[in-house]
Amino acid sequence: MIRYVLPVLLFASALPAHAQAPAKEAPLIERAKLFGNPSKSGGKLSPDGRWLSWIAPRDGVLNVWVAPAGDLAQARPLTDEKVRPIRGSFWSPDSRTLLFIQDKGGDENFLLYGVNVASGKQVNYTPFEKTRVRIVQISSKVKDRILVGINNRDARWHDVYSLDLASGKLTLVQQNDGYGGYLADELLNVRIASKARADGGMQYFRLTDGKAESTPLVEVGLEDSQTTAPLGFTVDGKTLYWTDSRGRNTSALLAQDVASGKTTVVAQDARADISDALYDTRTGKVQAYSVDYLQHEYLPLTDDLKADLAFLKKHAKGQFNVTSRTEADDKWLVGVDAVTAPASSWLYERKSKKLTQLYVTRPELEGAPLVPMYPQEIKARDGLTLVSYLTLPQASKATPDGKATQAVPMVLLVHGGPWARDTYGYNSYHQWLANRGYAVLSVNYRGSTGFGKQFISAGDLQWGRKMHDDLLDAVQWAVNSGVTTADKVAIMGGSYGGYATLAGMAFTPTTFACGVDIVGPSNLFTLLQTIPPYWEAGKQQFYKRMGDPTTEEGKALLKERSPLNFAQHIQRPLLIGQGANDPRVNVAESDQIVAAMAAKNIPVTYVLFPDEGHGFARPVNNIAFNAVTENFLGQCLAGRAEPIGATLKASTAQIKHGAEFAPGLQEAMR
Repeated sequence: MIRYVLPVLLFASALPAHAQAPAKEAPLIERAKLFGNPSKSGGKLSPDGRWLSWIAPRDGVLNVWVAPAGDLAQARPLTDEKVRPIRGSFWSPDSRTLLFIQDKGGDENFLLYGVNVASGKQVNYTPFEKTRVRIVQISSKVKDRILVGINNRDARWHDVYSLDLASGKLTLVQQNDGYGGYLADELLNVRIASKARADGGMQYFRLTDGKAESTPLVEVGLEDSQTTAPLGFTVDGKTLYWTDSRGRNTSALLAQDVASGKTTVVAQDARADISDALYDTRTGKVQAYSVDYLQHEYLPLTDDLKADLAFLKKHAKGQFNVTSRTEADDKWLVGVDAVTAPASSWLYERKSKKLTQLYVTRPELEGAPLVPMYPQEIKARDGLTLVSYLTLPQASKATPDGKATQAVPMVLLVHGGPWARDTYGYNSYHQWLANRGYAVLSVNYRGSTGFGKQFISAGDLQWGRKMHDDLLDAVQWAVNSGVTTADKVAIMGGSYGGYATLAGMAFTPTTFACGVDIVGPSNLFTLLQTIPPYWEAGKQQFYKRMGDPTTEEGKALLKERSPLNFAQHIQRPLLIGQGANDPRVNVAESDQIVAAMAAKNIPVTYVLFPDEGHGFARPVNNIAFNAVTENFLGQCLAGRAEPIGATLKASTAQIKHGAEFAPGLQEAMR
């Protein structure tokens, strides 16, 4: 897909609290079991089916491991990162090399690395400074090279290079003079280019001999810009698949005949957008699609997958997701999420219909008192339906269908983006907070993606207003439903969720008992001034959906919606976490609101991590901030908390302000 997706200001983190547990309460789950390194994650089958790779700790840091697919006991590490975890990897098409991207200290200047499975030799394919690499195309037919986008010539635009995997040689394929992205076919021919329009919409052009045609193949306005995009070509190059919302609300899956231009609707759902599908590994033709409204589900389109998906639905003990397939399509890697058990990865052999467990991501959580998550449809004051997810602690005495019979304190956990969404499944923050005694509610407020273009557009220019009203309406629903009481609700979130926290504390200062802001922007004007240069293609969408800083009207709106300008109204306890190297939400966003509050003698606690960016990738840092958070919440909401202990000293946390306002923090610093 080459659509320029608005960069997700996304991160998630959560909370808990304080006090001795009554005898009947669930045992306290250790923070380290929830937020420490997983034992294994990110499994991938090599295209030839010989190997299985995954991410696992090596000397306490997540690295890439590999083993013969039939003998995991022969596992060996391929990389040796000492500080910053590798969080994902993928196979070269010839099954000889494992590829991964890595940045430094959270600066998001991701470079591409490869490590040869046989020799163990590691190569930095893109040894450039201040560069962010994109993967443009990995083909199943061209085995020896891939296409990558590199912005080392002009930080705003990614030129397309062919990368020879054996030699590391980069050959320029397409110089980029203003296009947001490119789409190539299975022969690695660059065939489609996307270009942002001045109104926030998007144009898609065919390329001939490296040049864009003068007339767009497809043109969409702002309304359809996040829900219409090309997905990919079939192997023969004759069909182009789209996710497309033009002429409808939710995006449908369309097939376009390249020669005639004719499009055919393959699948659609009035409840949710369709953008994810399973494609034949040999032909590239779509075989099934997925819908994610309340929960994720696959729907087959062809007979060849119908029996497989039915078998997995029957035998997988939880929501399942096909995460990897061999080129011969005889073996699948399937992730299973039971919500009340740690996620697991299974090998599915299609011919014999055999399902074998390979690993559990966090085996230390097996048998832990994990609790269900309940999808909810909450009505906003203007009638919009807000798909939300509720997790209840044991003290709620929930009925089997998720109705609380006893009110408890609640944490409103707000997702980032805002152009992203919350989903159903195991959620470490929901489980953590519920274990500490809180109900947890996550709301897909207007502007969230996945529910059609009208729902996204309903959030345009509504930061801190109708988007915030949705959160308030969800809290009121929780109060009316007996989940919680109005005086015992905290708000917490990262990125946009951090902004929502600051907005809640400043704009509605008596609604929330306390707030936890993680990498949240406080000043929307300075936020837009400091966005990374490689977001240039999406800048007009930011302006149209948030407020235009180049106009007087836009400046006034951004000023009105910036919590910094209302910091003097904050009355309730606030905790802020920030990464010093954050390229999305600059450290100044946290610095300036802390300074404004300190100048008015308003209590605020500020924790800075010098080796992190947009969120906390290193487990020691995440655990340290969550330790501070749950003790902070314990004072605010009277929940349970594991002591901070030595977690702070094991991290790089710097307490920049207000240690005296967070329980146990001063003692932990000694």
